[in-house]
Amino acid sequence: MDPDTMRGDGGDIYWRRRMSVLVAVLVVVAVVAWACSTGGSGPERSSSAQSSPSASTSAQPTPAADPLLAGLRTLAMGTASPSPTPTPKAAPSERPRKPGEPCQEKDLVLSLQGGKEQIYAGDSRPTFLVTLVNTGSVMCKADIGPRAMEVRITSGADRIWSTADCVSGAGIEVAELQRGVPYVRSLEWDRRRSSSDCRSASPVALPGTYVAVARMGKMRTEKGVFHLR
Repeated sequence: MDPDTMRGDGGDIYWRRRMSVLVAVLVVVAVVAWACSTGGSGPERSSSAQSSPSASTSAQPTPAADPLLAGLRTLAMGTASPSPTPTPKAAPSERPRKPGEPCQEKDLVLSLQGGKEQIYAGDSRPTFLVTLVNTGSVMCKADIGPRAMEVRITSGADRIWSTADCVSGAGIEVAELQRGVPYVRSLEWDRRRSSSDCRSASPVALPGTYVAVARMGKMRTEKGVFHLR
């Protein structure tokens, strides 16, 4: 084509057509590029969709432990050495008694005989037998003096007579008590009252009901009730 013919209005029309063709080509290229990008994202979404089940699977609760493993764990816990428990201390054993040591009250038996429901008329005097027995394993010593091993006679709340009244000297008498061999003391009451001030003239006890009891430390015998006429 002659370049001169492209000048003027004809030339403008020519370049406008060329520009239209170029724009159409660019539009086609853009559409193809968009289609490719859309198609590429499709597989990625399907892939992410396919991966979601694995995520949900991991969220599911884990299955129960193997029964064999559970049994082994239980067996291991049962055979584990338990924490040591404190051993109770044994009570200290009593020291063996040696012959000749002072008697212990728990080894002595005190009893009183006579005067039980008896009636003493006229000048008859009440008599009593005091018995002391050592039940320990060996011979022991005890004070059997009139103050330590006392016989007391009362009438109601009135203290009438006692072996501990008006005792001459120290009033101590130590005896060796063999195991199982009774010590026996006989007492006679003269039916007179006694007092701690040791008056020379003791009044005679009046007729009535009286009670006799032997006492030694914390030991007490049964009451012996008798009557004076």
